[in-house]
Order: sequence, then C-alpha cells, then structure tokens
Amino acid sequence: MTILWLKALHIFFMVAWFAGIFYLPRLFVYHAETSEQAVKDQFKVMERRLWLFVTPFALLTLVFGLALIYTYGYAWFAASTWLHIKIVLVALLYVYHFYLWSLVKQFAADKITHSSRYFRILNEAPVLILLAVVLLAVVKFI
Repeated sequence: MTILWLKALHIFFMVAWFAGIFYLPRLFVYHAETSEQAVKDQFKVMERRLWLFVTPFALLTLVFGLALIYTYGYAWFAASTWLHIKIVLVALLYVYHFYLWSLVKQFAADKITHSSRYFRILNEAPVLILLAVVLLAVVKFI
C-alpha cells in the first residue's frame, strides 16, 4: 500500500510542477511582446510568484520519486534501464526549471534579449520530454 501512496504523491506533484513549467514560458511570450511598462511590471510579479509557487512541487516530485526507488530496492533499480533513461530526462527538466529562474531574473532586470518566438519554442520543449518520461514510466519498454 505504501508504494501506491508514493506513486500517487509523485504523480500529483509532477502534474502540479508541470502546470507551472508549461505556463511560465507562456507568460514570457506575452511579457516579451508588450511595450507598456505597467504591464511588464505586472508580468514580473506573476513570473516570480509562479516560479516560487511551483518550485516546491518540483522538489516534492523528486522526494517522492527517490522514495519510490528506495522502496523498490537496489535490485529493481539496477535492472530498470527505462528508469535510468527517465532519470536523465528528468534531470534535464530540472536544468530547464532553473533556466526558467534565470529568465525570470533577466525579465525582472529588463535585460531580456530573446524574442517572443524564442519563448514560444521554449514553451514547447518540455512537452516532448514529458511524453518520453510518461512512456518510459508506463510502458517500461527498455
């Protein structure tokens, strides 16, 4: 029964984290497209608050994922090639998450040099990683 609770919490916090990962770059798109300072200032507040709001979800996703690995045991971990690939992909998501923080800080300082098109592409990037992670976790085909 413990494993089911760990899985449920891991999935819940992952979904909550991804809500922010999907929405924050969309805010960047709108922020990059506006020229009104009052609107830019509002976006700065929204971006910072959103990143700070979803970061605990990212950490709890990690905590419950590690708890699952610990609960299943070393032999299971060693034999789960799909999980090793998933961990690499998830590590890339954490790099992406902290890259978003660097962008939040750049927007806050009005030092963004990227176009709204760049942020549109950035907004789509985690979708492919999410698809791969879900397929690996559910199908375990490797």
